Amino acid sequence: MGMWSSLDAMWEMPAEKRIFGVVLLFSWTVYLWETFLAQRQRRIYKTTTHVPLELGQIMDSETFEKSRLYQLDKSTFSFWSGLYSEIEGTFILLFGGIPYLWRLSGRFCGYAGFGQEYEIIQSLVFLLLATLFSALTGLPWSLYNTFVIEEKHGFNQQTLGFFMKDAIKKFIVTQCILLPVSSLLLYIIKIGGDYFFIYAWLFTLVVSLVLVTIYADYIAPLFDKFTPLPEGKLKQEIEVMAKSIDFPLTKVYVVEGSKRSSHSNAYFYGFFKNKRIVLFDTLLEEYSVLNKDIQEECGSEPGKVGEGDSEEIKAKVKSKKQGCKNEEVLAVLGHELGHWKLGHTVKNIIISQMNSFLCFFLFAVLIGRKELFAAFGFYESQPTLIGLLIIFQFIFSPYNEVLSFCLTVLSRRFEFQADAFAKKLGKAKDLYSALIKLNKDNLGFPVSDWLFSMWHYSHPPLLERLQALESTKQD
Repeated sequence: MGMWSSLDAMWEMPAEKRIFGVVLLFSWTVYLWETFLAQRQRRIYKTTTHVPLELGQIMDSETFEKSRLYQLDKSTFSFWSGLYSEIEGTFILLFGGIPYLWRLSGRFCGYAGFGQEYEIIQSLVFLLLATLFSALTGLPWSLYNTFVIEEKHGFNQQTLGFFMKDAIKKFIVTQCILLPVSSLLLYIIKIGGDYFFIYAWLFTLVVSLVLVTIYADYIAPLFDKFTPLPEGKLKQEIEVMAKSIDFPLTKVYVVEGSKRSSHSNAYFYGFFKNKRIVLFDTLLEEYSVLNKDIQEECGSEPGKVGEGDSEEIKAKVKSKKQGCKNEEVLAVLGHELGHWKLGHTVKNIIISQMNSFLCFFLFAVLIGRKELFAAFGFYESQPTLIGLLIIFQFIFSPYNEVLSFCLTVLSRRFEFQADAFAKKLGKAKDLYSALIKLNKDNLGFPVSDWLFSMWHYSHPPLLERLQALESTKQD
């Protein structure tokens, strides 16, 4: 009876109080659901202490244990950082943090001679202060993750100086993009009339396409060194494979990811007939700086493990070596190019833009509702930026959760299709061994709770991917 009476009391409240209560309740419901899923997965990490029979040929017990301990540490960190984030968000809502920051932004504008009529200027100051607050409160967590967890498990390659310089650079670059784009978006919404949502959507579409186009050429090089892949067998084979599927490849780069972390990756970017491929040096056995360090540590001359070395040194280097052989790199690229050939990239862009249009349309419908603003402490004014924040972040949160789950399911489907495409290229055996190596290099734990993986994994679990490749590999 107590629960029903409290619910009845809630529905008798003014509309703004109901909206605030539902937003807070939903936020904690999502948090508790995520915590429940994480605890299920954590139980797997704690209880699965031996390599399961079906993984016996895939993973040795030493790597399995390293992976288990790494994921346990990450799970603990995720629990505490998630709890802090939820409590911080709740306190900001309960104690009027958003209206306070808006008033503070207005005060700063007043000192500079801008009155209340300069809403866009005040919005930019609000954004600057909000992102600064977020960066400062997130910094201790980021430092702990990098210099305690990643360091402990051998992934971190950064010094504290490099990390701080990187963080400051990221903040500045973010402001250089965020502030001009936000000011133009707010201006479009202000002058767009009844159909402003169409113009706002078109503007964000253009901005996203421009950012995708310029990211790897102008933004990413501010943080990492990109060098063209030298002429040689690997480059030739990449070009031949690209040509065989009509992929309009113009350049292949190697990015020095090893300065930051020993995690590995590969991706392609660009529109129309101007595609580029980017390979992390940690993905390439030949280029990995870490492999040179391993050889020195094992007592072998860097780059020359061979006849002069004892069998013990050769075995030691091989077991610790990071990255993939050329054939395996080609198989990984075969998978990535499969995403392009099968239209996954275009499909994702279309889904994203349909979602964006729908959100702007609903924003246009809801922006006039004063009770939405009142729910978050804005009784006198209804600033456009605050409307965007309230509607996109809080009111749409149930829809965002459902959409996120659907996209995760779709992503797993796309991953299986891209694996199948690599199989058609005759790369099944090499992709099989590459997936095992990459899982080992990144200390991925190959056992997962079914509910946790269904909700979170954008890529299928390792064993499922290997089983899908197994039949062709044997053929």
